[in-house]
Amino acid sequence: MSAIKAEQLFEPLKLGEKVREIRLRNKWTLDEAAKRSSLAKSTLSKIENEQVSPTFEVVQKLAAGLGIDVPQLFVSTPESLISGRRAFTRNGQGRSHPTATYEHELLATELTNKKMVPFKTTVHARSFDDFPDWVRHSGEEFLLVLSGAIRFFSEFYEPIRLEQGDSLYYDAGMGHLCVSESEQDAQILWVCTPSEDLSL
Repeated sequence: MSAIKAEQLFEPLKLGEKVREIRLRNKWTLDEAAKRSSLAKSTLSKIENEQVSPTFEVVQKLAAGLGIDVPQLFVSTPESLISGRRAFTRNGQGRSHPTATYEHELLATELTNKKMVPFKTTVHARSFDDFPDWVRHSGEEFLLVLSGAIRFFSEFYEPIRLEQGDSLYYDAGMGHLCVSESEQDAQILWVCTPSEDLSL
């Protein structure tokens, strides 16, 4: 608290400015934020432009839609942008999601509206032909090989071998897939951006 300037604590609250700041930080359009908050787009626009004073019911909808608590809308310090969220998943206790080629373990499943989706994967596939088609979805993806070795295939690049500790960051809209090349099925950590068309 001592590091916060006095003028920050007592400057007039600008609710609309706060709402717009959070919306833009999440890269939501006005229309997307309005739908998330169950509000009319015109209402949200008026709130952001300080043209109306929202009722408490509207403020509750706003907070829920923005994924924050109501008090965070009324604190004019940088700390208001800290959500304080956390999720703990014990080894092997994530949510299982098996497919014909991978065995996924979804992590931090109790959190909603995540900005990234983490999961561990055991790679059962051993050949490119084990897949009916390329895997592709919107967003970006990061993978880290936890054990074993994989061969990563992608639509626009030559296949590459990755071993324990190697990592890769790529455009997930580009066709991609990976197969195990080690004696034991390889294990990898995947982190991707949320996507409605994400098919694990």
